[in-house]
Parts: sequence; C-alpha cells; structure tokens
Amino acid sequence: MRSQFFRFLRSLLTAAIAFAAPVAIAPAAFARPAPDSFADLANQLLPVVVNISTTQTVRASVAAQAQLPDLPPDSPLRQLFKDLDKNKGAPRHITSLGSGFIIDPSGIVVTNNHVVEDADEITVTLNDGTALPAKLIGRDDKTDLALLKVVPKKPLPASHFGNSDKARVGDWVVAIGNPFGLGSTVTAGIVSARNRDIAAGPYDDFIQTDAPINRGNSGGPLFDMDGNVIGVNSAIFSPTGGSVGIGFAIPSNLAREVIGQLQKFGTTRRGWLGVRVQNLTDDLAEGMGIPGANGALVADVTDGGPADKAGIKNGDVIIAFDGKPVPDSRALPREVADTAAGKTVNVDIIRGGKKQTLRAVVAKLQDDDDKPKASTAPAAKPSPKATRLGLSLAPLDDAARTKYKLPKDANGVVVTNIDPTGPSADKNFRPGDIIIQVQAQTVHSPDEVNKLVDDAGKAGKKVVLLLVSRGGDLTYVAVRTSAG
Repeated sequence: MRSQFFRFLRSLLTAAIAFAAPVAIAPAAFARPAPDSFADLANQLLPVVVNISTTQTVRASVAAQAQLPDLPPDSPLRQLFKDLDKNKGAPRHITSLGSGFIIDPSGIVVTNNHVVEDADEITVTLNDGTALPAKLIGRDDKTDLALLKVVPKKPLPASHFGNSDKARVGDWVVAIGNPFGLGSTVTAGIVSARNRDIAAGPYDDFIQTDAPINRGNSGGPLFDMDGNVIGVNSAIFSPTGGSVGIGFAIPSNLAREVIGQLQKFGTTRRGWLGVRVQNLTDDLAEGMGIPGANGALVADVTDGGPADKAGIKNGDVIIAFDGKPVPDSRALPREVADTAAGKTVNVDIIRGGKKQTLRAVVAKLQDDDDKPKASTAPAAKPSPKATRLGLSLAPLDDAARTKYKLPKDANGVVVTNIDPTGPSADKNFRPGDIIIQVQAQTVHSPDEVNKLVDDAGKAGKKVVLLLVSRGGDLTYVAVRTSAG
C-alpha cells in the first residue's frame, strides 16, 4: 500500500515538474542599479576634475563714488572719512570660484563661460593641489561654455564625453565640483528631466538633475555610471542660493560640438538659415488647417538669406531639417546651429496643408541680433473697430507712427485698443501692434481686416490667423472668433 502511495506521489511530482519546466520568467531590462558605494567611481573620476579661481580688477566710476558728508571741524568722524576719501575710486580686485574638467592630457580644460568671463587672471588647481596659470582658448556666451589651456609638467588624466542622448530620466548620475570653494566634492542623484528650457540662451536643452549642485559647481562635469561626461553643470534653481534639488547641465552632445569649434578655431562657427520661428500651437494649427501641432512655424524670413533663396515663406511649417524631425520651434535653431556652413540640406515644410521638400544652403551665422524687416504696404483711411476680433484698429499713417513710435517704413493696420472681454484679450495684444496679414492676405486698412474676418466666419472658420509685428518682430497669432 505504501509503495503504491509513493509511486502515486512520484508521478504527481514528475507531472508538476514537466508542467512547470517550459515556463520561464524573462528578466526585466532594467538600467544598472545604484552601487552599494560610489567610492570606486569617485576615486576614478576625481583626478580629472579641477577647481578654477579667477581675479578681476574693477575700477570704480566717478558716478559710483560715495559723497562724503560735510562734518564739523571737531567731529571725531572727520579722520575716518578722510581715510575713506583717500581710497575713493581705487580699483578693487574681485575673485570668483568655479569648477572644470580635463578633456586632454596636454592640459585642455572645459568650464562655464560665466566662470571666466572678464577675468584678468585664471588659475586651475588640480586634484593633487597643483596650481597652474590658465590661458583662455575661447568661449561661447550663448551656450555658457569656455575652453582653457594649462601647461602641466606631465600628462594629465582626462575625461571622456559620453552620449547625452542616451541619458534617461531616472538614470543615476554623479556631479563633482568645487561648491562654495570647499574643493573637490562628490554628489549623486538621478536625471530628473530632459530638454529643459530655462531661458538662458537660444540653444537651451538642459539636463535637469537632483544631484546636489551649489555655487562653485559651475563648469564641473556630470558623469554617468560608466564615468563618461554627459553634462556640464551650469545653473541651479534656488530661492536660497543653495541646492534645492534642481540643477541644470549642458548636454555633452551640445558641449562636444561647441568645445570642438573653440579648440579648432577659438570661436564658434554656427550654421544660419535666416528664419525666425515660433511654436505651432493647437489654435494656430487649426487656423492653418494643419493636423497636429508639430513643427516650427516660420514667422519671418530674412531677405536674401538661405531660407529666402530656398523659397521658404512666412507661414510655412518646418517639420524636418537635414533629415532630422523638428518637433517644435526650440529644436530648429539647435539643428541649424550644428550644421556646417556651406552644406546643402533638405528642409521639409507644410504649406497650404501640403508637404514639400526644399533645398537650402546653410550659411555661417554672423549676427544673432539681426532683425527681420516687416513687409510694406500703403497706408489707408480710418475705419471703425474690428468688432469680431475685439480690437480697435486704425490706418498706419504718419500720426500713428509718431504716436506709437513706429518706424517710418512700417505699414499695415495698427492696434489702438483691446477689448478686455473680446476674443483677443488673452493674445498679448498691445496698442501699437501692427497687423500685417489676415488669413495669409496682406491688409492695408481696418476695413480689409473686418472683411477678411467676416469672410472667414462665413466660410465656417473658427480661428482667424493674423501675422502681427510687435516691436519689429513678426509673430503669428490665432484668434478664436465668435463664430467658434
């Protein structure tokens, strides 16, 4: 009986094993976990990070000098103020501290532009305490990067740039720098966000991290867990001046391009297309009859520039540049800037709801501050308010140009008042704004604006598209009228 029971039990176990054997649980593809200690990684990386100190001489202007009080002859404070008066206007020496990292054994060091800007003397202190005078090779204020050169007695340990595009939100990172002048300090955290725009420059694309970063960390590296530099620590968000867990680093892929140009030319050589773009909002997309709000809306084209020669026009939506998608208006300037001058590229656009591909020859950026010129049109006679838009309008004559301090060659229809309850109330209109086009048609008078708005309503359009000049800059504005 017992033998029969054991045979039965053995058969059950065999069946269970046979049933379970084909079932396998595949391991999840997780990123590398945090180590038990960062000590080995820190020990490897500390020698490539340097401290940077600068000295700047500031001379006090006559206007900034304090006026000494008129004291009685027997005042005990007279001698004190006499001593102060002797030093009045004397130059002052200002020192500042920052961080950097070595990228070449010969002594090439990367840091932030704001760490060394206007410095008279720059000193790089290595991890072993050796202090070396540094020479500025080049700097770029638009990305806040600078390149220094020191002359060491022996080859230095150097870091390597990693691929910042592979850094994911949640990945572990390590920051090393010189916070508050304390010397090499290691902190760890994660990538908190990507593609941050903090209005620091035209090419903002920051990595956000919660690795503690403080004053003095500027210019130091942000490492991944393989010891590669994936960012250059540049800024913090803090109401107190100390770390609150929101720091920003320039991505290594952007830094690598800029540093390469500084090392080769001593300056940057960016590509230039000659367009001014804005975000394509849902309302703008609807007004233009475009499905979705992806791409960069061309607000203005510089006369004679590469885009103008390629046939790009106001109102085009650029969706791809040189084979790379353009998801929004922030992406296009970065992609153009990274393109070599003289290169011929494909520019994919949407015009009138149809996709086209144009060919443009990228030029070298000469002046980022060039202002596009507004299109011209003859002035017209006064007309009543464009009630459907909630705007009071007037012809752009000499009187209007004088009143609103507009250029002599400015033409179109001027906004004189905004109805606070009208459809344009939340579109940032100001008296003196100039309406250049309505529904892609140039307007010369308030009557033409009214007619085009009415025609759009009769055609069932819920959104009216305006091309507006504000302070000399053109921008598209989508107004949802009463028909919507």
